[in-house]
Amino acid sequence: MVRAVRIEQTGGPEVMQFADVPLEAPGAGMVTVRNHCIGLNYIDTYHRSGLYPLPLPTGLGLEAAGEVVAVGEGADLRIGDRVAYCSAGFGAYSEAINLPAARLVRVPEGITFEQAAACLLKGQTTEYLLQRTYPLQAGETCLFHAAAGGVGLLFGQWAASIGATTIGTVSTAEKAALARAHGYTHVINYSEENVLERVLEITGGEKLPVVYDGVGKDTFFLSLDCLQPRGLMVSFGNASGAPDALDLQELSMRGSLYITRPTMLSYTATTDELRQSSDDLFTRVLSGDVRVEINQRYALADVQQAHRDLQARKTTGSTILIP
Repeated sequence: MVRAVRIEQTGGPEVMQFADVPLEAPGAGMVTVRNHCIGLNYIDTYHRSGLYPLPLPTGLGLEAAGEVVAVGEGADLRIGDRVAYCSAGFGAYSEAINLPAARLVRVPEGITFEQAAACLLKGQTTEYLLQRTYPLQAGETCLFHAAAGGVGLLFGQWAASIGATTIGTVSTAEKAALARAHGYTHVINYSEENVLERVLEITGGEKLPVVYDGVGKDTFFLSLDCLQPRGLMVSFGNASGAPDALDLQELSMRGSLYITRPTMLSYTATTDELRQSSDDLFTRVLSGDVRVEINQRYALADVQQAHRDLQARKTTGSTILIP
């Protein structure tokens, strides 16, 4: 038996409860991972609330790092391997878990379990957004909403390392300073400034070839307004709720815009894609291009408070849970 967070119904943080869960020996192609650190991600709140429905009852959490402690037949990992995961299944909020080996990545020497758990999901999201959804180039300018969030801080550093110009939006002066310290060329405090007016000022009226929007409902049409003709809107999250249904004429009226709604699962669908993405991320971390900064740590027993703080926007950067 292992201790794990479970939900019997969707709702607020209070629906998360601890339970003793049986853990069998791993089957063919599976391994048992003892979690050392667990990553907290905004998508966890979508699963808990029911915005992204899951069959109930269920465990929660997608991301963790730890050690392989048992190996099923045919798995390509060994006992003692240091591994991390963020797209292997639900239930990372636990002491240990059985997972398919093909959805795990090895953690290289030089990267701690805490770093891996804090950056894998956010870092692989950053990787596919700027390397594959829209291959951002040196000299190009983009807009990224919620620049002081977990993905935002990694994105700013990675984009700066390739010579791109980044505009980030934030809600406070403190978050603005944090974003600038993580590579953003321009930072717009939307509590005090008009985002579209500042984008026009920064770009000399040209607007932008791409906007990365993980906020959703509150920023959706603003993001479209910031795009130049034939620009790409990358809508990759719903932190403020799901956007309203889109009339395709909106894209036409704004200059034949493109829009995409990517997910990490689509960009790491195969084991090769998954591990290439993590290799690219870990290489950036080891080189110093991307710093992994853990700004909040909670005991797993305090997961309800961690979710409250995350949704209240009291957190910045990465947060981890300790089993």
